[in-house]
Amino acid sequence: MRWLDSSLVHAIGIDIGGTKIAGGLVADDGTIVRQERRPTPARDGAAIIDAVVEVVESLRDGQEVAAVGVAAPGFIDAEQSTVYYTPNIPWRSEPLRAELSQRLPGLDITIDNDANAAGWAEYRFGAGRGYRDMTLLTIGTGVGGAIVTGGRLLRGGFGTAAEIGHMRVVPGGLPCGCGQRGCIEQYGSGRALLRFANEIADQRGIGQALADARERSGELDGHDLYELIVAEDPGALFALRELGGWLGQAAASLSAVLDPQLFVFGGGVAAAGEMLLEPIRESFRSHMPARGFHPEPEFAAAELVNDAGIVGAADIARAHAEARGA
Repeated sequence: MRWLDSSLVHAIGIDIGGTKIAGGLVADDGTIVRQERRPTPARDGAAIIDAVVEVVESLRDGQEVAAVGVAAPGFIDAEQSTVYYTPNIPWRSEPLRAELSQRLPGLDITIDNDANAAGWAEYRFGAGRGYRDMTLLTIGTGVGGAIVTGGRLLRGGFGTAAEIGHMRVVPGGLPCGCGQRGCIEQYGSGRALLRFANEIADQRGIGQALADARERSGELDGHDLYELIVAEDPGALFALRELGGWLGQAAASLSAVLDPQLFVFGGGVAAAGEMLLEPIRESFRSHMPARGFHPEPEFAAAELVNDAGIVGAADIARAHAEARGA
């Protein structure tokens, strides 16, 4: 069909997570006009596709829709059509775009990595506005990444670039789910933060409040830890600084290769704001090559938070549909 004026046509963004599938009807300025959610049937790949189709059909009802973007966790091929592998969903070389195109005829569909979608949303509509080169790290259960260079997402020769979580920072270090040891995901993730906090709780002293919270609930969780961080508990802040130290070290190595103007940190842990960014900056400076003789990038917390995947997927799909002359 003829490409319609993007100011009059919405795109749909779908963000597939481990527990929920979130979708939104997105205007060309990044505004979410309508939202839908479904639980993720994580053990059933076919049921996930069914749920995505349901969300898209609900969102497009009565609307002019230009394109659909799907943000999926895992490795996506360079053609943005096949999911090579995703750790928490039983997809292996899944031809997702072809399957959705068959179920949703007439819609232009693009598949992308969820961190790429979030990074693109921050670049276009969030903390990265006004920058040309930006690197995003998403700090959740693991560590995701997105790299924008020269105003374009870096995808790599096979489409799987920016798997920052699997950059090794400790040779022979802790085992990682990717099969290697010492990845930044084992030292700079939300899971790592909880491990640091539990180690501090074991020592009592400054970890007494952490130990008390663990005894009350039987297990120290992210909610308990975040409340103690907000209350500026010394043990919780010590754990956060440990996390920030590792992330700053990783950012210094990335800076030597990518030279971004801005690092953006997203995910649940980034809600700590400056309490996280300050130790990241300090660690970055102590590990920065040619410190004092090279411009330093800026550091910021993500702005779009939970909406980034939806907004980014929709915006990527809109641009691709326009380029293809849909």
